[in-house]
Parts: sequence; C-alpha cells; structure tokens
Amino acid sequence: MINTILRPFQLSDYKSIALNANNRLIWANLRDRFPYPYSEEDALQFIKMVTAYSPSTEFAVDFNGEAIGAAGIILKDDVYSGSGEIGYWIGQEYWGKGIGTKIVAELLRIAFDDFKLYRVYAEVFDNNTASACVLEKNGFKKEATLKNAIIKDGVRQNLSIYSIINPRLQM
Repeated sequence: MINTILRPFQLSDYKSIALNANNRLIWANLRDRFPYPYSEEDALQFIKMVTAYSPSTEFAVDFNGEAIGAAGIILKDDVYSGSGEIGYWIGQEYWGKGIGTKIVAELLRIAFDDFKLYRVYAEVFDNNTASACVLEKNGFKKEATLKNAIIKDGVRQNLSIYSIINPRLQM
C-alpha cells in the first residue's frame, strides 16, 4: 500500500528534501529557479518561503513520514482568476510507484474543493513523458504543444500544456 499524503512543510523536512532534490534528473524537468546542485540551505530557504504563504499552496509529499518531494498550486489572478497551475516532483527512488498519480489527484482535490478553481493546468517539458502520463491518469487532456518554447540545460525543446476543468463547475 502506498502511504503518501500532502501535508504542510516543516523546517525539519529540510534534510530529506535536500537529499531527494539534489538530483540532475529532477532538475532537468523543472524550471531554472529550482537549483542544482540542491543543498540543505536551498531546502531551508524554500521551506521558510512556502510556509509563509497564506493560503498555503505548497505541500510536502510525505511518504511514510518522510518528505520525499514537493507539490503545489500557483493560484492565478486578473483575467486568469479561477485557474491554477500545478507542479510537483518526487525523489527518483520513488518514481514508478504510483506516488505521482496519487499526489496529482490530491492536488486536484485541493484545487477544486478548497480553492474552488474552475481550471487546473500543468506545463510539461517535451521529454518528461512520465509526468504527462501522471496527468493523463488524472483526467488531464493535452491542450497544446508550444514548439521550441523553452531552453533547459542549453537545449531548446517543446512544452506541452495539459489541463482539466472542474467537473462540478463545467458549463
């Protein structure tokens, strides 16, 4: 049984977050603001920043009591109000165990039930097929592929946008 939950970060999570985040393969599929190498100081700064958010939109991915990753929702405003962008990562040791699928389902529950969002989306780098599968398993549909839209590690690549509409709020 997969014992995974999303919970608020605690300062004591910094060592396990740094241990799991310090991985070039994780960095390769995230925005450049996610550092590599990833130090314990990086983890502390991140946890201090996100625990100050109100409402809380960033969560530790907890596997059997250990923070093995992070998941969050960026609440949009202005003409984008009612929408949110999700993002997530988990330590490589935990890939392929269904954890990503479970945490995206929980992010959707939070987005739709707690934040009453109408639309949730995620941006996926072209080579991150595992993340695309996780989204599709949770009902996301591919909306678009933006050709040569990003540069990661000096390589230009496509970016796919996946989205889902709150089934309880569909027009």
